Amino acid sequence: MPVIQWYPGHIAKAERALKEQLKRVDLVLEVRDARIPLASHHPQLRAWIGTKPRLLIINRLDMISQQMRQQWLNWFRHQGEEPYFTDAHEGIGIKAVTKAAQLVGVTVNEKRRDRGLLPRPVRAVVIGFPNVGKSALINRLLGKKIVPSARRPGVTRQLRWVRISEDIELLDAPGVIPVKLENQENAIKLAICEDIGEAAYDSQLIASAFIDLLLELPEAAALKTRYNLDVTGMTGEAYLEELAIKRYQGSKERATMAVLNDFRTGNLGAIALEFPPI
Repeated sequence: MPVIQWYPGHIAKAERALKEQLKRVDLVLEVRDARIPLASHHPQLRAWIGTKPRLLIINRLDMISQQMRQQWLNWFRHQGEEPYFTDAHEGIGIKAVTKAAQLVGVTVNEKRRDRGLLPRPVRAVVIGFPNVGKSALINRLLGKKIVPSARRPGVTRQLRWVRISEDIELLDAPGVIPVKLENQENAIKLAICEDIGEAAYDSQLIASAFIDLLLELPEAAALKTRYNLDVTGMTGEAYLEELAIKRYQGSKERATMAVLNDFRTGNLGAIALEFPPI
């Protein structure tokens, strides 16, 4: 597997602007991908935000099982965190996020009042890897579609302040990623989940890696159900070749895109690629 790296110019520029805007922010909403909640965490985020309050939002709740959600909930609580699980496209979990942000605003304005300052809306920023659902989350918080949202990285390219209500102002920021993806196992998972740009990787190699990951999970049976082709005894690469012959007139490229798209859209079912560490 070639080394996966992706740090386009618009992200470098946006990151510089984001760090400057963080000085004005009261609250950080960190959005992660429920399928890979550890791999989709930016390792420098805590250094950027310091002691500012932070809400951990695990988005794409619909892409993992209820059992897996409970396991992650227990694990994060054991780490001293209270995650908010959301499905931004369907609006699930949004009210809890709004309420938590408003409570932070109350604290902010109590401190302002003690200093003789007038109250103001809490200023929040949404931060996360590309394509984890930040813009969809903002649209749900607004109650209408006001920022562009699509199932691909790089849709949001500039920072933009949005007034949610009298209580909350929100900064929509482009996805941020480390300058260098040190952990290549995480980089593969990010590519599988489409949380980094496709220019960073070879889709056939990533699809093969996904199938190899799936072979270690009970959900491997989803491949046979979806394509009527048993994966038992095969590698990911061999399975793609057989699938291409069986269903796509020998086109390995078409087989590759079918497998990746079926995972990314949930057609293979709810499949988590990470489990809480023991």
